Amino acid sequence: MVDIFDEVEEELREERMQAFLKKYGGVLFAGCLMVIGAVGGWKAWGWHEDRQNLDAAARYIAATARIETAGLAGPNRPEAIAAFEAIAANAPDGYRVLALLRASGLRADSGDLRGAAALWDQIAADKSADPLLRDLASLIWCLYHVDDGDPAVVEGRLKPLAAPGAAWRSLALEQLALLDLRQGRTEAARTQLKKLVEDTTAPNGVRGRAGALLDRVGG
Repeated sequence: MVDIFDEVEEELREERMQAFLKKYGGVLFAGCLMVIGAVGGWKAWGWHEDRQNLDAAARYIAATARIETAGLAGPNRPEAIAAFEAIAANAPDGYRVLALLRASGLRADSGDLRGAAALWDQIAADKSADPLLRDLASLIWCLYHVDDGDPAVVEGRLKPLAAPGAAWRSLALEQLALLDLRQGRTEAARTQLKKLVEDTTAPNGVRGRAGALLDRVGG
């Protein structure tokens, strides 16, 4: 009797399975195809990204090598700017931002501060860029505007960079001290410079410059 019941139960299971497959087999098959397609698409996209990164890296290194070989005199500087901006036009985020930083630096060195500032602003406002590079672009903008830019605007951009724990804090504090001196706030600058000199976490170069400047303002 046990064997009969087992056989009956097995037949019922088979009938249920057949009925289930008839009813949902198409859906299951479509689901399997979707999973296979998703995995294949993910693999293809990963391969595409790798190729893009390799291509951007090769072009970035080649442009840098051309600068080191040919220098930046005469027509070489515009060509170098054009090369890095061409890389930035279609490179993945990381190399795009690095190329824009190089191009902006070259523009600033050639006297095109307005063009350089536009690139720094572009990087600083780019939500897809690495926050470290975004803040660096904003800091460089301040470095070039601390002497003659609108003090309120420069200070407004420096203060977030000088917040505790910020990556560029020491350099931002140094620029805030220079901005204070420019506006005749000598005591505020002196206080800021003393903090920098005593800050053991600040780079030696920053501490050294702060100490030298502090001597000049009677610190």
